[in-house]
Amino acid sequence: MYSEKVMDHFMNPRNMGEIENPDGVGMVGNPVCGDMMKIMLKIEKDVIIDVKFKTFGCGAAIATSSMATELVKGRTLEEALEVSNKAVAEALDGLPPVKMHCSVLAEDGVRAAINDYLVKNGRPGLELKESGHEHDHHKEDH
Repeated sequence: MYSEKVMDHFMNPRNMGEIENPDGVGMVGNPVCGDMMKIMLKIEKDVIIDVKFKTFGCGAAIATSSMATELVKGRTLEEALEVSNKAVAEALDGLPPVKMHCSVLAEDGVRAAINDYLVKNGRPGLELKESGHEHDHHKEDH
């Protein structure tokens, strides 16, 4: 059902934990399945130098959080914003269709954390999806 990579990131999640005084924090949740994700970023000169996450959810939610943090670490904010839920799922060698929403949550968490950083620094924020809605507009990604 799950790829070896999903299992590996579930059993040995990367970047799990807290960042003291993060520059950006994204807190997202999917009320339908109850998954919650908190992503914290340390940013210098618009580069994500450190990222940590805490996820309350199923194995796929933990694996996608872990992989998403790996994909954005060391990247510029612009590059990090290009990391889509599809890229997260592909990096994990795929997810079962019923778990694709976990990768969407990971993408949303990263975007929310970057947005938090931008807003805190008096810069224009991102257009964020309304949290709490089922991701119907992501159907084309499935």
